[in-house]
Amino acid sequence: MKPIQLFDPASSTYTYVLFDQLSREAVIIDPVDEQIERDLATLREYGLKLAWTVETHAHADHITSAGRLAELAGAKTAAPVGCGIGTAGIQLQDGDILDFGGERLKALHTPGHTAGSMSFVWREHVFTGDTLLINGCGRTDFQSGSAEALYRSLTQVLFTLPDDTIVWPGHDYQGRSCSSIGREKTTNARVAGKTEEEFVALMNALDLPRPRRIDEAVPANLTSGLRHDADGALQMQPQPPSGAHQGTYAGDVSPELAWRWVQDGEAVMVDVRTDAEREWVGFVPGAVPVAWKQWPGMAINPTFDQQVLEAAQGRKLVLLCRSGVRSVAAARRATELGLEAYNILEGFEGDPDTDAHRGRKGGWRFRGLPWRQN
Repeated sequence: MKPIQLFDPASSTYTYVLFDQLSREAVIIDPVDEQIERDLATLREYGLKLAWTVETHAHADHITSAGRLAELAGAKTAAPVGCGIGTAGIQLQDGDILDFGGERLKALHTPGHTAGSMSFVWREHVFTGDTLLINGCGRTDFQSGSAEALYRSLTQVLFTLPDDTIVWPGHDYQGRSCSSIGREKTTNARVAGKTEEEFVALMNALDLPRPRRIDEAVPANLTSGLRHDADGALQMQPQPPSGAHQGTYAGDVSPELAWRWVQDGEAVMVDVRTDAEREWVGFVPGAVPVAWKQWPGMAINPTFDQQVLEAAQGRKLVLLCRSGVRSVAAARRATELGLEAYNILEGFEGDPDTDAHRGRKGGWRFRGLPWRQN
């Protein structure tokens, strides 16, 4: 069995998906925020249920999607205890095991690049993050790095694994995908054949440029990628209606927040698009179809009130349409009926782009949330 290896060109980051063939439970290692749609599509393609998101360390060159994957795919988050990622559900210690189906992932504390850095062993594979790269290793000049600790992690932890253990690095900048412990022990230009003193002198003389995104990435990664700036706050908190709609319904919510509420059983999703839209464009599994208007003629659905009252069953409603317009009207009407109703921003298809094409500027599908098409 081999992991699924995925690549982010902007940061040269490798993300790995491992899974149990029988249960289809999966683990994702070092996911990248900008690649969340690709990763969710990969899970769908292989029919996988994401059990864990795992970080090798708090990254300085990209923002993780671990927090969003936990919300969208129902995964649990795990990170090394020494990295300060306080939002991770499991704080991993050396030797800890993560089970997914009948498979096991073992954590190895391999500090040096950062004080908390970990590598992970699965079967005959080891995922080394920035600790061990192909013919190289991670830098040690920031984020609690230590060349002395890295040397010991390489020579006393990773290089004690069997020589045929396959090495899957966190990055590669030359198009290489994997190596082996035996190869790196004998040929790695940074560490092979070097004493600790020689290795430390080499690392201290590298004089590498500061990572471009470090000031943005590290704080975000300490909260599993769920940023607390304006955009992050808007994403995970309901916002009151503004302008002419002020006070007419409970509020606006992002697609991500709506999906979290639905998963947690806090809300019922009501799809107010027409039957034809759901049939031909796509639909959200589990959403209750209650059209606001119907063909022919896009006339108001005469049974809307009855249907939406039956759908609520004492819970709040999150209303979805094509682009977040009809759902506002439907939310206002549901509020008049005494329900707690929220409009899902951007709708199913988002806004049209410069070519008048939908699906490329926001929306449920664009954000990689669950949907199906007949």
